[in-house]
Amino acid sequence: MSRSGALDLASGVGGKIEKNEVLSAVQKYEKYHVCHGGDEEERRANYTDMVNKYYDLATSFYEYGWGESFHFASRWKGESLRESIKRHEHFLAVQLGLKCGQKVLDVGCGIGGPLREIARFSDTSITGLNNNEYQITRGKELNRLAGVDKTCNFELADFMKMPFSNDTFDAVFAIEATCHAPDVLDCYKEIYRVLKPGQCFAAYEWCITDCFDPMNREHQRIKGEVELGNGLPDIRSVGQCLEALKLAGFEVLWEKDVAADSPLPWYLPLDTTQFSLSNFRTTSFGRFITRNMVKALEFVRLAPEGSQRVQAFLEKAAEALVEGGREGIFTPMYFFVARKPRS
Repeated sequence: MSRSGALDLASGVGGKIEKNEVLSAVQKYEKYHVCHGGDEEERRANYTDMVNKYYDLATSFYEYGWGESFHFASRWKGESLRESIKRHEHFLAVQLGLKCGQKVLDVGCGIGGPLREIARFSDTSITGLNNNEYQITRGKELNRLAGVDKTCNFELADFMKMPFSNDTFDAVFAIEATCHAPDVLDCYKEIYRVLKPGQCFAAYEWCITDCFDPMNREHQRIKGEVELGNGLPDIRSVGQCLEALKLAGFEVLWEKDVAADSPLPWYLPLDTTQFSLSNFRTTSFGRFITRNMVKALEFVRLAPEGSQRVQAFLEKAAEALVEGGREGIFTPMYFFVARKPRS
């Protein structure tokens, strides 16, 4: 089960980083981003360090506020956030055509929320790939508690250089994860390599849409704040992802921004003008409580110095995501299914 208490949040901030080094890690992470004088090339060159620092710092906040599955979902009226997240994961499994007993890879698996849900839904064996040691440790604990530790496992590795032989997996999926790749083409090529011929790769990608104007300063500000608050080297366009899939060798079976047809906005859980008892911690009042709780915990040294800084850039990112969603310049749900040819 997810860690839901204040002390769980406090003890988790920083992940595998030594508690007395959390503040310096925050400062170094922030300097990678445009808002703090960094640039895209530096983020690409140091993506492993940047993404690891981000998830060491942010994972306990994610789990506290969102649960075990760190992603958005299209949502029906009357449907809770948790229900929509499960349906979102089941949709991917169905589109991927998962079958009982298949060997599946989850690229950038976080703490394994989608992995566990999809494994139970499809009766498959899933390997979660992640380069963050803290998240892997947490994921193993949750697998054991969920009773899937015999059929599902984790591999600590970089998805740009996977430790698997060619043609290993019956299916591969990624949920809002390959957006962290410094080069999307190289990432897709590596996925292509480990996937068996004739089998499919499905993913939800974070993308800027055709409404994004690179000459618009507000659009650039929103994009920069999303990148800072989410550990991204750059946010790619839908067209760039589609072209990269084809250049990697995939046949694109279908693709669509599934956020466009969502009855409720995908960013609704982050919208501070809304109130929800079922997802109270992401509401305006819930964030106010969390903000002051983190301040108090840091003051009495139950949370490491720098915790408030992490909470602040995550809040700013949430605000930017809502702005990007309202402006129509960003989607976290560009979905595709692509097949590796048989020959």
